[in-house]
Amino acid sequence: MNVRKMLRSFRYAINGVYLLFKYENNARFHLLAAVGVVSAGVYFGLKPWEWTAVTACIFLVFSAEAFNTALEKLCDRLLPGRDPAVGAVKDLAAAAVLFTVTGAVLVGLLIFGRRLLGG
Repeated sequence: MNVRKMLRSFRYAINGVYLLFKYENNARFHLLAAVGVVSAGVYFGLKPWEWTAVTACIFLVFSAEAFNTALEKLCDRLLPGRDPAVGAVKDLAAAAVLFTVTGAVLVGLLIFGRRLLGG
């Protein structure tokens, strides 16, 4: 195992996280939503299994957003003009984010729904 190579890989990954949240508006929105959800979780005193579901959803949304952003940037770099096939690829990647966010919202409704409605 090459520790130097591994540390370099972590540096690249951390730089990717920095770039995602610095330049991508949707990622910043998801970060703000995550802070709100974590704050609500603390306020409502979530159970450990609920924290597990919330944490998984948060990181799945971040991951989907990062993959979508990477794919869009690669497509834009390789084919800067309009191309229907590239447009379809970018739309499909955005759909993956939409699916992930929709699942996270449904999990959030299951976990927070009764609490927010006072029950």
